Amino acid sequence: MKKFIYMDAAASWLKPQPVIETEVDFLTNLYANAGRGICARASNVDNMIANVRQDVAIFVGAKPENIVFTSGATDGLNRIVNILVNQDGYSKKSTFAVSDLDHHSARLPWQELLRRGKISKEIVCELDEDLNIKIDSVPKTDFLIITAMSNVVGVPQDIEKIIKVAKSKNPNVITIVDAAQYVVHEKINVKKWGCDFMVFSGHKIGADTGIGVLYIREPNKYYPDKFGGGMVSKVKDDSNLVLNKAPEKFEAGTLPLTQIIGLGVAIKSLGNWNCKDLIYYMYDELIKMPNIKMLTKRDACMISFVPDNMHVLDMGALLGAKNICVRVGNMCASWIHKRLKLDGSVRISVGPWNTIDDAKHVIETIRGVLK
Repeated sequence: MKKFIYMDAAASWLKPQPVIETEVDFLTNLYANAGRGICARASNVDNMIANVRQDVAIFVGAKPENIVFTSGATDGLNRIVNILVNQDGYSKKSTFAVSDLDHHSARLPWQELLRRGKISKEIVCELDEDLNIKIDSVPKTDFLIITAMSNVVGVPQDIEKIIKVAKSKNPNVITIVDAAQYVVHEKINVKKWGCDFMVFSGHKIGADTGIGVLYIREPNKYYPDKFGGGMVSKVKDDSNLVLNKAPEKFEAGTLPLTQIIGLGVAIKSLGNWNCKDLIYYMYDELIKMPNIKMLTKRDACMISFVPDNMHVLDMGALLGAKNICVRVGNMCASWIHKRLKLDGSVRISVGPWNTIDDAKHVIETIRGVLK
């Protein structure tokens, strides 16, 4: 069978063998539901979930009670909106600020609130000529959504400074960080950032799909947005609930247990891998090609470009026919493409499974496709 070269790590990370083996062992030998039983096997699963929650908390600089398991970053970003809208004191007169770096899941839930008249105004943060958020121009707003790293531009934003400026203009601003692309390349420290909420997806770092992390700085301040088993300790009557403490009060229903177990292993498997050598090599080769327009800088964590006289979907199809997997389209990031006056782009993103031989083969194939 001909080898596939997978250079779409930013869409989803290939699964390390330890993650696969751990999930198979869990399903084969250890499986039981969590939070639902008192037998030794169920208690063991409870301990396993608690240990992963502790590992995730350390990974992002938080405490276990701040960590809520979700089905992914999109789920987390939507749940944040639902939690905040149901919060006592929420006002329809509030404003929210976003940027053109945002993924659809970071911005669309807020625009839906605007469409339904549940919030008053959208403010778009200014970007500089390098497509970074202009820190000094961060607006005064009630809710600030920050994409920590664009899935098109691939450059980390200075979250700590952005939040400091936002809070200097409104000390009560609620800050929300989408770290889905950031998490695999840079260290997250939510305490240092000072954010109120943060999300990422496990599949971006080698865990399974269907698992994400929602960090809530003050979890006991908020009322849950989902209801069911596991999040309530007592139902006194039809209008009087005794909720469990955080994070359990935000985790109604059965958790994605297998995926959570895999997440803990994925975090430990990340290591100190760095994509820069392969990115530098490929960038330096691509920029020599006269019929390619580069959208990213050399020091970005991915490469985005558009070919002259060829639709990006055609480029993706031609590379795919040669067993090379890259991402093409608008990357669920319409606003940055509109800003660049483009319908879409080609994105190359690498993982620890990629080699310099892979990179050389991809460059030669792109060169041949463009002739």
